[in-house]
Amino acid sequence: MAADYPDVRTDQYHIDILTAHLVQHPDWFDVIVASNLFGDILSDLGPAVAGSIGLAPGANLNPDRTHPSMFEPVHGSAPDIAGKGVANPVAQMLTGAMMLEHLGEADGARAIEAAVEAVLAAGETRTGDLGGAASTTEMTAAVVAALA
Repeated sequence: MAADYPDVRTDQYHIDILTAHLVQHPDWFDVIVASNLFGDILSDLGPAVAGSIGLAPGANLNPDRTHPSMFEPVHGSAPDIAGKGVANPVAQMLTGAMMLEHLGEADGARAIEAAVEAVLAAGETRTGDLGGAASTTEMTAAVVAALA
């Protein structure tokens, strides 16, 4: 595949050194292609290094659209904190934006992304994973208000 795109730089790493590089030099990477197991591990590591897995949307895309794509936050269902009101809903919101983009609803996707960015930039409403004290409901309400 790389031969078809000579202007795109590619590298190959064993998973152990890739994880080290991802922690020490996250700026080296734009896209990582991995098997399902390693991809799942790296999709938790990357956002954790960036600050919180509560911010990271996720998707398993079928680019040729012959089969459905699947959208879920990187953190999955987080059963350990389910019902406690402490989960950061931003990853789910951004996952929804990714799904809207995939479905051709770019304006809706951009509106969600802009609302999330506005709330995070303001810094007044943050869940515990971001150093704040807002509940899931409070963070959701702040983003909905910014969306309106």
